Amino acid sequence: MLWFLTCVAALIGGYLLYGAFIEKIFGINENRPTPAHTKTDGVDFVPMSTKKVYLVQLLNIAGVGPIFGPIMGALYGPAAMLWIVVGCIFAGAVHDYFSGMLSIRNGGASVPTITGRYLGNGAKHFMNIFAIVLLLLVGVVFVSAPAGMITTLVNEQTSFDISMTFMVVVIFAYYILATIVPVDKIIGRFYPFFGALLIFMSVGLMTAIGLSSEHTVMGGFAFSDMFTNMNPNDMPLWPALFITIACGAISGFHATQSPLMARCMENEKNGRFVFYGAMIGEGIIALIWCAIALSFFGTLEGLHDAVANGGPGNVVYGASFGLLGVFGGVIAFLGVVILPITSGDTAFRSSRLILAEYFNMEQKTLRNRLLMAMPLFVIGGILTQVDFGIIWRYFGFANQATAVMMLWTASAYLLRHNKLHWVTTIPAMFMTTVCVTFILNSSTLGFGLPMNVSTVAGILFALTATGYVIKTSKGKGEDALPDDEKPQVETKTA
Repeated sequence: MLWFLTCVAALIGGYLLYGAFIEKIFGINENRPTPAHTKTDGVDFVPMSTKKVYLVQLLNIAGVGPIFGPIMGALYGPAAMLWIVVGCIFAGAVHDYFSGMLSIRNGGASVPTITGRYLGNGAKHFMNIFAIVLLLLVGVVFVSAPAGMITTLVNEQTSFDISMTFMVVVIFAYYILATIVPVDKIIGRFYPFFGALLIFMSVGLMTAIGLSSEHTVMGGFAFSDMFTNMNPNDMPLWPALFITIACGAISGFHATQSPLMARCMENEKNGRFVFYGAMIGEGIIALIWCAIALSFFGTLEGLHDAVANGGPGNVVYGASFGLLGVFGGVIAFLGVVILPITSGDTAFRSSRLILAEYFNMEQKTLRNRLLMAMPLFVIGGILTQVDFGIIWRYFGFANQATAVMMLWTASAYLLRHNKLHWVTTIPAMFMTTVCVTFILNSSTLGFGLPMNVSTVAGILFALTATGYVIKTSKGKGEDALPDDEKPQVETKTA
């Protein structure tokens, strides 16, 4: 239990110390009007209170990833918790902060537009394609996962018998509605309640396992295990762990979600709490589920068997009801189910807005919103027929590759402003190496090259990318920046 509490304390300390450092490097301007006020349209640009924006941001980014990813990552042992803490503080939260704040500084723009402004049109076109593909994969994952969990809950705990197909249709119908109605009508109104349910789930499960006489939180592990690969399947820790645990440490999906709340935030001073802070919150959720996975089943072999006999959803179901009983288990399980649903709807909403920016189509008109949204749902419906395991593997890689592009974008921004770019360049270099190594080495998704060859190629690619971004961005000066990035001159009246 002490290890878990130490990890949580480290995340909170990271928010207070490193988060403040990142905010200082960015340089907020409390007097600069935000897009929520300058572009208010009653649909996507809607001013909302800071607490509400934080809860919506947390639920937007905290889908099934910070639960399923840490459960699968726990198969590697306590090293998973170490990556969650380090990755969240120095990579994930930094990534989320810059994706949100750069959107604010660029009029609430989506991530492809931001990438294009700082890395060029080639990067913009790449991100348009990659972001849409990622969001479609997210939407499909966040339909299939909650549909499967709800089906299991209803069929196991009630006398009703529902099908997976029925639940998929119901969730898709909700997604269509949430994608096209104004952001404050469903998302802004109901998500704070869902946030309370999420907090109950997280605190309740961790308290239950901490007080349990049958389970000792990570009691069977030594400190040295933090640096040891303990996977029962002999899976290599490098680079797979950093792809498996995405949303709990660093996730490119968040870069597609942050602009949604950048369009609703009332002041730049709230950025650290909303963007950096929400990622820290997700990191704590990831730690909770990683600790539960490492503790509830006694051994890694027991966890492996639970995953093999129903996937991470089976781990969630068994732990929720095993620790909290029927009533508490239902509440906790629903708290888990809500996470992917509240991210799936915003994934499709982000897709609509990215397409609208690309085609330069205003979204105040319902007809235009439907025109952008319906093709996405048709494609998403088709993809739900693909095996979940295949979709998840492609999602993991696409997710981290998107994070890489956002980090390089942030580095280009900082270089243009002659600010300390290494806070984003170092994690960008690391994640670039991870992604290139993974795709070159993977025999199922990539080229199946030897690990040493793949790693060297990944390092060389990361170094090349670093040199390119520094060369093309440093010393550009203010004239190279878009109008809303140039310094504002304050005028005084007599």
